[in-house]
Amino acid sequence: MSTRAGGVSAPPFDSLNLRPSGLRADAVDDPSAIAENQRRWAAVMAPARPVWLDQVHGARVVRLGLADLNDASGPFHQADAAVTTERGVACTVLVADCLPVLLADRRGRAVGAAHAGWRGLAGGVLEATVAELCDAAEGTPAGLQAWLGACIGPNAFEVGADVRDAFGPAAQAHFRPTGQAGKWWADLPSLARQRLAAAGVTLVSGGRWCTASNASRFFSFRRDRVTGRHAASVWLV
Repeated sequence: MSTRAGGVSAPPFDSLNLRPSGLRADAVDDPSAIAENQRRWAAVMAPARPVWLDQVHGARVVRLGLADLNDASGPFHQADAAVTTERGVACTVLVADCLPVLLADRRGRAVGAAHAGWRGLAGGVLEATVAELCDAAEGTPAGLQAWLGACIGPNAFEVGADVRDAFGPAAQAHFRPTGQAGKWWADLPSLARQRLAAAGVTLVSGGRWCTASNASRFFSFRRDRVTGRHAASVWLV
């Protein structure tokens, strides 16, 4: 997963903003700066290359192949998770408070990446990604491992009753009252761990970094509103 450091974008996108300029409602950052940032990120995983998605806070998972190695101008799959069995393809999600979840079959047959904000989590994006990854790898959830990246932390993510209710009674332990009526602190990494465990994935790490509380290291949409995006990528070697 990238941080905000190491790129060429000017404030407030400083400096490694990786969100493609071809996505809707994001024509503010300099496209040439984004292109250079993406070139630098792709160099980290070479010879694999990232495949960008048009994320909509849903639960659709796309299976990627070598034909999906598009350029940064699109077109992009409209999905919030991706899985591949192909070397050379890096499954990639963009985040700036939502939780990126990277998954791998431990035998090295397939990998996947999911964009898991609260809507995606409640809507089943992790369960859908696990199912697609198991199908691609011809394996089981017990044979997967998952890594949780940086997201808005449990002391910064204030939500209302609609969010708390969307997860149902079994998830109430992952919400703490803020002291304000009808408001709770939501713990995205813990919610993700619960969902992964229920899906049969028990080897899970990460999830300890808060984007909102560390402005020098991370972008945060909730903190800044106008900001860049990190990328989290996973690929087969």
